[in-house]
Amino acid sequence: MDQPVIVLGATGLGKLALEIFHSNGVVVFGFLDDNKSLHGELIDEVSILGSTDDQGFLKLIGKKCQAFIAENDKKLKKDLVEMLKQNRQVMPVNAVHTSAYLSPSSSIGHGNLINAGVVLNAHSTIGSHDILHANCTIDYEVCIKDYVEIGAGSIIGSGVSIGNDVFIGAGVTLVSGIKIGDYARIGAGSVVISDVDKNKTVFGNPAQNIADK
Repeated sequence: MDQPVIVLGATGLGKLALEIFHSNGVVVFGFLDDNKSLHGELIDEVSILGSTDDQGFLKLIGKKCQAFIAENDKKLKKDLVEMLKQNRQVMPVNAVHTSAYLSPSSSIGHGNLINAGVVLNAHSTIGSHDILHANCTIDYEVCIKDYVEIGAGSIIGSGVSIGNDVFIGAGVTLVSGIKIGDYARIGAGSVVISDVDKNKTVFGNPAQNIADK
């Protein structure tokens, strides 16, 4: 990546993105964050420049800078993605740690955060705006859609399909071949051995629907 990056969001996820970009030798121009009390502060010598609607800095995106969105709030994240598409005609870049392994036959979309030690195996596909935390393993022929978060140390078995807006906690195991529906939530440490329907929340070993307990 030749151009510097402006990171939208200066809390924990923004700090993580900064370290990932630095691991790749990418310059972070600065942060934009709507918490005005943070403006002017430094994170590892990188300044929090202003708000996410500050046109003075947004106008640089797509010309002199790239952008990355580091927001945990899904609605805000989606609003910022739409703003970049509509106003700047760009998509956010990926933040991929240098210690992550991405198979040459795998594919990823835009605006993903892929942290240290992640493994993405052969012919797996990641959509856009996903977060893969440290040391999670995505086995072969897995399909992950958009706005998915997968917790540290989770293991996603081969052939698993994960829908949009799914949250998977830390240390989860999804056995091979199952399907996880849109907006599902899977509690930390769970072992999921069967399909999870849309909007369901499951937890445990083996994982059960919370409402059924």
